[in-house]
Amino acid sequence: MRPALAVRELALAALALLAAAVVLAVVAQTRHSSKPRFRPQGSYTALAGSGGLAAAGRTDCGIVVGPETMGVAQPTLPCGTRLFLTYGGTTVLVQVIDHRLSAAGRQFDLTEALARTLDLSGVRQVRWAFAKRA
Repeated sequence: MRPALAVRELALAALALLAAAVVLAVVAQTRHSSKPRFRPQGSYTALAGSGGLAAAGRTDCGIVVGPETMGVAQPTLPCGTRLFLTYGGTTVLVQVIDHRLSAAGRQFDLTEALARTLDLSGVRQVRWAFAKRA
């Protein structure tokens, strides 16, 4: 084997090894810096209504609600409180994004996107839990 060819092959092998190390580092960093995991804490029931948070305007929490915004209005919990909502076998992690309820007799108003995801229409009883970092 010619020396120039051996040097080229050694350089290519080192480059491949370096690329593999970079890929592994990126994957490990992505795994550790991805969204924090949450687990439910407590278990409660409440009445939740669909159609309460329309896609217009800014909420009490400063959120502009769009057609794909996932969140709830709840009058007493602080803005940004994370909750698990469960209805019909579907559980979703959401945040409190508003404090104004559209109608009396319910504890949560859902955004249109969240109501679609849970397949909830009208006012229904849901299960909910605080989301605690795991």
